[in-house]
Amino acid sequence: MKLASYNNGRRDGQLMLVSKDLTQAVAVPAIAHTMQQLLDAWDLLNPQLQELYEALNAGQMDNAVAFDESKCLSPLPRAYQWADGSAYVNHVELVRKARGAEMPESFWTDPLVYQGGSDCFIAPKADIEMASEDFGIDFESEIAVVTDDVPMGLTTENAAAHIKLLMLVNDVSLRNLIPGELAKGFGFFQSKPSSAFSPVAITPDELGEKWNDSKVHLPLVTHLNGELFGRPNAGVDMTFNFSQLVSHVAKTRPLSAGAIIGSGTISNYDRSAGSSCLAEKRMLEIIADGKPTTPFMRFGDTVRIEMFDENNVSIFGSIDQKVVEYKG
Repeated sequence: MKLASYNNGRRDGQLMLVSKDLTQAVAVPAIAHTMQQLLDAWDLLNPQLQELYEALNAGQMDNAVAFDESKCLSPLPRAYQWADGSAYVNHVELVRKARGAEMPESFWTDPLVYQGGSDCFIAPKADIEMASEDFGIDFESEIAVVTDDVPMGLTTENAAAHIKLLMLVNDVSLRNLIPGELAKGFGFFQSKPSSAFSPVAITPDELGEKWNDSKVHLPLVTHLNGELFGRPNAGVDMTFNFSQLVSHVAKTRPLSAGAIIGSGTISNYDRSAGSSCLAEKRMLEIIADGKPTTPFMRFGDTVRIEMFDENNVSIFGSIDQKVVEYKG
């Protein structure tokens, strides 16, 4: 099943059921007005939506309209929880290597996770507004899962059943602000502004065999200013799968329905696939040449993040954004 939230002038948008090929959409107010309402009663409402989804794909919904990604907010325009991991430990290892720092062995067995701001996400086609280019503006191409209610202390073996939706993410990062914040020993805040999510959220079954071992086994494609930047495979070199991440986050607290858990920057040891953020490319340049040559994003730069099936059909729609100056 595929779902979106149209901008209807309200904070949480209008829940839309979207056809598998992303050509048709239909509002379902008799079932749920918003994505959060659906997630709050997932077990009750999902079977009803599934029937409508089959009818929509069969062309049997008279009230269906052409799906328009430009009308989409992030599937959850705001959420109770946004916790982003760093599941591709080779990426962390690379970043530390570039600055001559050893990586603790525990990073291979205990996931890194930070709690991000979730009260205001950016729409997938909206501009990224920043006050200064000096912040070191970077994109991070990721995948995220959305859960139903997750009990505290959930085991990894039982976590997969609580993953209800998948989305793509642009986890915007301000690289020049990060060192100062981390030096305080209290984590990210100013250096992690609002993130953006794909126009469409999907149920894991939409991926078929490409959803395996709580991983998405497909490339995540990023274009910077219209040129291919990277297409690493999200199912390769993922040290901690999504079940492990969900279990880790729920170790000492329950999660409410609609909690979002991110994978962190997609990264492969095979560097020929390119990267999913500017920081990684810059680190590779430092290791090879002693200094970075790739700049961070400037006003007017664009980033596009998308994932395709084996027939080169977009699965989630695209995150397509421009960095612009924030005027206040």
